[in-house]
Amino acid sequence: MSFAMSATDWQALWLTIRLALITTTLLLVIATPLAWWLSRSRSFATAPVSVLVALPLVLPPTVIGFYLLLLLSPRGFIGELTAQLGMGSLVFTFTGLVIGSLVYSLPFVVQPLRTGFAAIETRTLEQAALAGASAWDRFFTVALPLNRHGYVSAAVLGFAHTLGEFGIVLMIGGNIPGQTALASVQIYQHVETLQYANAHRLSLVLVAIAIVTLSFAYALTMRASTTKTGHV
Repeated sequence: MSFAMSATDWQALWLTIRLALITTTLLLVIATPLAWWLSRSRSFATAPVSVLVALPLVLPPTVIGFYLLLLLSPRGFIGELTAQLGMGSLVFTFTGLVIGSLVYSLPFVVQPLRTGFAAIETRTLEQAALAGASAWDRFFTVALPLNRHGYVSAAVLGFAHTLGEFGIVLMIGGNIPGQTALASVQIYQHVETLQYANAHRLSLVLVAIAIVTLSFAYALTMRASTTKTGHV
């Protein structure tokens, strides 16, 4: 079997990596304040918000994709709003894929950050406050550095999860080459047309990317643990 991929497959692979990078970056920004609030707040609202954030973990991707399709379509709430703003419909666009990926991968980024923030002792933050650090200073100079392992895990999980998306992206993005045809959809197309060799090649590339990504995260974690142990 030749390992040379077609131009269409390379295009789908690059589009997938681009989507994963954009989604992961945006999710780290969005999930940071949400995870901090969920880890520190004692409000009654934390329970329902936690449930909403975790829903993508248990709902079938096609269910999420279906409701996003309704929301983003020209007659949907978001679709009507974007139409009024002159942005047109977001269905079957790369922007629509980003929105779907943000929703679907949100719990995979929020949970590691929330766990990391929750592990920070209140006494540590109180000592920083006594030293004159403002709330913003305590967050950026104390909480964020102490949660670096959580950020590594969140970035890896968010990136890897986006790479493997299928049902939701097929529902709201379709299979438009160069615009919404991701690697997972491309593999499905190859299998449907009995082009198993092409499916093998693209699948192996995704497996390799996943292994490298997870190995990198594992190496960073091990290095950090070794460094921490050496300081003890």
